[in-house]
Amino acid sequence: MDVQTYIHGVGRQARAAARTIARADTATKNRALTEMAAAIERDAQRLLDANARDLAEAGRKELDAAMIDRLTLSPKVIAAMADGLRQIAALADPVGEIISLRERPSGIKVGQMRVPLGVVAIIYESRPNVTADAAGLCVKSGNAAILRGGSEAIHSNQAIAACVHAGLAAAGLPESVVQVIETTDRAAVGELITMQEYVDVVVPRGGKSLIERLMRDARVPMIKHLHGVCHTYIDDRADLEQAIRVADNAKTQRLGTCNTMETLLVAEGIAGKVLPPLCRIYLDKGIELRGDDAARRIVPEMKPATEEDWYTEYLGPILSIRVVRGLDEAIEHIATYGSQHTDAIITEDSARAQRFLREVDSSSVMVNASTRFADGYEYGLGAEVGISTDKLHARGPVGLEGLTSLKWVVFGEGQIRQ
Repeated sequence: MDVQTYIHGVGRQARAAARTIARADTATKNRALTEMAAAIERDAQRLLDANARDLAEAGRKELDAAMIDRLTLSPKVIAAMADGLRQIAALADPVGEIISLRERPSGIKVGQMRVPLGVVAIIYESRPNVTADAAGLCVKSGNAAILRGGSEAIHSNQAIAACVHAGLAAAGLPESVVQVIETTDRAAVGELITMQEYVDVVVPRGGKSLIERLMRDARVPMIKHLHGVCHTYIDDRADLEQAIRVADNAKTQRLGTCNTMETLLVAEGIAGKVLPPLCRIYLDKGIELRGDDAARRIVPEMKPATEEDWYTEYLGPILSIRVVRGLDEAIEHIATYGSQHTDAIITEDSARAQRFLREVDSSSVMVNASTRFADGYEYGLGAEVGISTDKLHARGPVGLEGLTSLKWVVFGEGQIRQ
């Protein structure tokens, strides 16, 4: 395969399809989504069989446990994919919405209309469910999608793509509205991220090396995050039982996700009460603990934490723990070592909670809740195309509105400028 010729052909088809999907009405887009969901449910066994091929190859390549976890499809995950598509269908269509319409002294009325971005290229690793989520969000927001999954999920992604195409066809939309790249050649990524004539925005979802490569080489604008160094701060005015429950969930509910807590900060006034029972839970679940001197005096089983640990997104069974003097030191630690992804405070003091919300500069900031909630599905977006820690255009989980832009619209009755 001539990769450049192939990818440019995909780009041309996507640009043409973008015009078609941009003018599709809500009913047509919703039918495509519900038909995709039905096809996924109908072909569940075929999806599992395709995924089994990918998992077998992953085993031969000895991929790490976190990647295999993200790669694995189960009946529950497949059902969630179908449910996510139906949730997207149930959401309000943002395309064509006019906001902030106001009349000017001249008599003209000025507002802003939501419009699709155009062609969205999504580059992702491991998680085949992203194929369905991304396709659904792009279709509902009126965008054409080019999806390039990782080589480790090629069979799963192609099987899901067949379901997506079946849904598009049932709604009378061209299959080129959503194209899943068929080659595993890494040169395809290099072409995608430089095709300014065909691609309007790139959304990378993957490991640090992928994001760093795209940040270095892309000519197309990106919606991205690089790290997920998420913190939970247990304040000395926290409810002890609640703090243990939330901090346990934030780390152990799932290890290999970008919203999993990687550093636990504990106020010194409550550390002696909360760390022994909480760390026992972590140790019983196989979590390696790395702490500062104060934390290790309370729980001697911890290994010493290094400066590098505070910067590290483990995506695995390791947790860094630091005892801080209070809220100011917690906020300062997050500002120094955090990645502006997701950070949480556990406290019963509303004034401290409000300070944390105002002063922690992250895309999601939480009070008395697990960082694992930083997710488009949990936020009511139906699904997410990715999470952005940038400050321009979209921030946090990116759903339908994040896949649209605004243009100015003006309504007049023959006015002329004097």
